[in-house]
Amino acid sequence: MDVILRQDVDKLGRTGDVVSVKDGYARNFLLPRGLALQATDGNRRRLEAERRQRERKASAEVARWRQLSMDLEPVSLTFTMKAAEGDKLFGSVTSGDIAERLQAEGFAIDRKAIELDEPIKALGVYQVPIRLHHDVKPEIRVWVVRE
Repeated sequence: MDVILRQDVDKLGRTGDVVSVKDGYARNFLLPRGLALQATDGNRRRLEAERRQRERKASAEVARWRQLSMDLEPVSLTFTMKAAEGDKLFGSVTSGDIAERLQAEGFAIDRKAIELDEPIKALGVYQVPIRLHHDVKPEIRVWVVRE
């Protein structure tokens, strides 16, 4: 039986591929789980329309993320922390701290989107990337100064 995959299926194919599988595999696994549709002309047209709609939605979403990225680029956050000799901090600046400060500035950014490999533990100026979308990744400047 020929089926059109609606989702990626391991060792079978990617979304939109037309693959030939055994009838039982299609009837008992792929079709009931919504992973595939029978390869008819109507289903091909339906999947093509769904693909176009997903692309439109994705391009609108990327445009929104790019606008937010442009708004985030000039942002500079300053953290005043107690520090010991050698500019080591008593404590650290974490992605959660940066997310809270961004929230106070009016940006609703999840702390998981802030790509801070490890907490900041020294005084200085840091460029911190924020992953808004896999294509959009602005950097903000974080200043850590002595109290």
